[in-house]
Amino acid sequence: MIMKIRLKYNSPVILTFALLCLGVLIFSELTGYRYVSEWFVTHRGPLDSVRTYLTMFTYVLGHASIEHFASNMMLLLLVGPVVEEKYGSKNTLIIILITAVLTAFANMAVTTNGLIGCSGVVFAFIILCSMTSFKRGEIPITMILVVTLYLGQEILAGVLSSDNISQMAHIVGGIAGAAFGFFLEGGRRR
Repeated sequence: MIMKIRLKYNSPVILTFALLCLGVLIFSELTGYRYVSEWFVTHRGPLDSVRTYLTMFTYVLGHASIEHFASNMMLLLLVGPVVEEKYGSKNTLIIILITAVLTAFANMAVTTNGLIGCSGVVFAFIILCSMTSFKRGEIPITMILVVTLYLGQEILAGVLSSDNISQMAHIVGGIAGAAFGFFLEGGRRR
């Protein structure tokens, strides 16, 4: 007896997002990253420029290198489907878009450095994933530990290192994830 095995596009928002990031990475590699800073990096820019607003969304699709892409995608593909399964595809897309914009605004307010990659979104999903067992009147200890370890590490790294990694984006993403978790869980209980 031959068993049929079929592939399932089990997490449409996360998989589509990952494929878009892969497409931008391939484009970047083929063009020598010539267009990355124009279209896939967000930074403080003129408020009358459409590009300033457009890159507040597109920067999450760009990555500075194959290694940067791989590390973000490993985490995204690990925790993203859990979030999408629990909160739904529409909410997952909303979380990606709002986290991208919040992180871009925070970056523009704090620094003139550019921001590239979906780290903020990934860390929002990490926090959301740790909240999947959240129930009325209960706070999972795993969530407290993840938030404490994660935010503590990012705050220390932001103070002690100068490694071109935006700890602020990670922190904003983590805070956004916690806020979405409490908001979505509150809505599910009503």
